[in-house]
Amino acid sequence: MLEKIRFSLNRITYPSLELEDFFKFAVDLGIKKIELRNDLMDKGIIDAYPPEQVKHLLKKYDLEILTINALQKFNLGKILSQLIQELQELIDLSSAIGNKAIVLCPNNDPRDQRSSKEAFQETVEALKSFAFLFERNNLWGYVEPLGFPESSLNSIITAQEAIQQSNCSHYKIVFDTFHHHLGPDNLEIIRNQVDITKIGLIHLSGVENTLSLKEYRDEHRVLVSNRDRLKSKEQIDLLSALGYQGDISLEPFSPIVQGMKIEEIKLAIQKSIEYLSS
Repeated sequence: MLEKIRFSLNRITYPSLELEDFFKFAVDLGIKKIELRNDLMDKGIIDAYPPEQVKHLLKKYDLEILTINALQKFNLGKILSQLIQELQELIDLSSAIGNKAIVLCPNNDPRDQRSSKEAFQETVEALKSFAFLFERNNLWGYVEPLGFPESSLNSIITAQEAIQQSNCSHYKIVFDTFHHHLGPDNLEIIRNQVDITKIGLIHLSGVENTLSLKEYRDEHRVLVSNRDRLKSKEQIDLLSALGYQGDISLEPFSPIVQGMKIEEIKLAIQKSIEYLSS
């Protein structure tokens, strides 16, 4: 059984809430961990709050920030100097508010003409270039493979190898149940080849519509139920059986979820957690 203390709430779940209201929302659900984002329209990572006020509110509500999502296109070598600057800004904010990790998302663009070998080399080079920033600030970099066909890093196994070649101990992997289902690594590969100690966080969502796999996009990601076509519960159960005991963050992007009334979405989240814990 999954303990409720392991569940986290990504801010994409209900992005219309102001920051303190999102904190209250999580606490009302009995959730003590959250993820912030830098891609919410008309909002900053911490809205207009100064860092000291955010730290005060976190203490007030007894909340912990697990990550900021995300440094985008982290493995696109031609913009590496820009990425280092963006990462430094995210690290500075993380240090100011007590955030523990920054999610690193790969370039996800059908116009990317790099070969898989070139993309891998630039992934390793980026991780090596970022290493001193993470080490110096005692923060984690969480590499998140994106399973889309156009993604330059869609395999957990490949991400694991890139981290190993970076020779930096401050990297782990985000295992996203949506992207795992879309990506090339089946559950047997996960069972036999993944070092479970390298998984730093699980991102959790489900898909219930009947579209073909190649049509799945973020807007189809909902809360996990027994109608989930991703088999997210099966993925979680396998990772648990392999020894994963870390955090599991709810990350539904669907406007259907985001458009619910607040009491409706609270009930839906509670039912999803109950299903996952059964």
